[in-house]
Amino acid sequence: MLNQIRRSRRLQLVGLLGPGVFWLILFFNLPLLIVLFISFVERGRAGGIRLPPVFTLGNYVDFFDPLYLGIFLHSLQIGVTVTAICVLVGYPLAYFIAARPPRWRDALLLLVMIPFWTNFLVRTYALKQVLGADGLVNSALLGVGLIGQPLDLLYNETAVIIGLVYGYLPFAILPMYASVEKFNYSLLEAAADLGANPARAFWRVMMPLTLPGVVAAIVLTLVPVVGAFITPDIMGGGKVEMIGTLINRQFGVARDWPFGSAISLVLMALVLAGVILYFQSGGEERRAL
Repeated sequence: MLNQIRRSRRLQLVGLLGPGVFWLILFFNLPLLIVLFISFVERGRAGGIRLPPVFTLGNYVDFFDPLYLGIFLHSLQIGVTVTAICVLVGYPLAYFIAARPPRWRDALLLLVMIPFWTNFLVRTYALKQVLGADGLVNSALLGVGLIGQPLDLLYNETAVIIGLVYGYLPFAILPMYASVEKFNYSLLEAAADLGANPARAFWRVMMPLTLPGVVAAIVLTLVPVVGAFITPDIMGGGKVEMIGTLINRQFGVARDWPFGSAISLVLMALVLAGVILYFQSGGEERRAL
């Protein structure tokens, strides 16, 4: 009887997990293995891969060429900048939303999530029109007489950063809101009673307790921003090279699938290693507290 119950539970567990496991294997693990295989073979004369395949480590060695390594470091620099802006702008906004009454809170959260209802590519092109020479920003500044000629707001690194912040700011706001919304504000009153000023109470009480939301915001923003290619391509006009645009070019114009696969896997490994190290350091800091 006991064996039948255990067998029935195993069958139920397989029934629940089976579709999800099948989906992950078919649409995540299998494509990843294909990319891994391609990264270890040579490029064909006309592009693609050489048949029969000839295995090599040259694609990974090429990534550490100063040119490509510099592109990765530049992408990381932009990613850190965009993430910092999103956290610095998103945390006060998350705090503001969490402090509102429930009826206003839901409406404000809806406004944050509305951009997800529109295609990312469409939103990027819309922002491009806003920042253009004849766009809303330049037209408004010219109309009030603050500038004499349109500002150069497109096809540079600043435009790319603006576009990335615009696209990924909700990814930072939502996890920080989830953390701030659960915070017990009576702890700030207790800190004030013990002599802490508002700034000290925030850094010593509120920030440590809401840090998991900040860490989640950093991860959810930094990882996709480093590998972004749509925004740098559109807002940068091909003048701002990031690792995502490099990968896109290898699979498109250059047709160097092995090198593009190797860059993709190295990027994934480096980002994963950084995330693991960050979580480990964050866990040690929390245990120290």
